[in-house]
Amino acid sequence: MKSYTFLFLLLATFLYPFQNLNFEENLDKAYQNAKKGIYWALDNIPRDKKKLDNDLIFDDNLIARIDLYKEVEGVRVVSVGYYETYSITIEIYRSYESLEKDKKVSSR
Repeated sequence: MKSYTFLFLLLATFLYPFQNLNFEENLDKAYQNAKKGIYWALDNIPRDKKKLDNDLIFDDNLIARIDLYKEVEGVRVVSVGYYETYSITIEIYRSYESLEKDKKVSSR
C-alpha cells in the first residue's frame, strides 16, 4: 500500500509542471481569441447603430463574443475570448480622436 502511495505522489509531482504549462497555453489561446474580437470590432464600427454584438465562429467553435457600444466621445468594446473551457474578457475604450489617428497612420 505504501509503495502505491509513493508511486502516485512521485507521478503527481512529475506531471504537475506539465499541467501548469497546459493551463498557461490555454489561457494564452483564450486571450488571443479575445484580442481577435477587439480587432474585429474596431474594424467594423457601425455608422448608424449605437450598439453592435456579434459572435466570431471558426470551424463550429465560438472564438469570441463581442459587444460594441458607441458612447459620447468614443467606443467601448467588450470581447470575451474562448478556448475549450477557458474564457477571458477584455474591455477597452477608444476615443474617436485616437481611432482617427490610427487610421491616418495605417493608411501611410
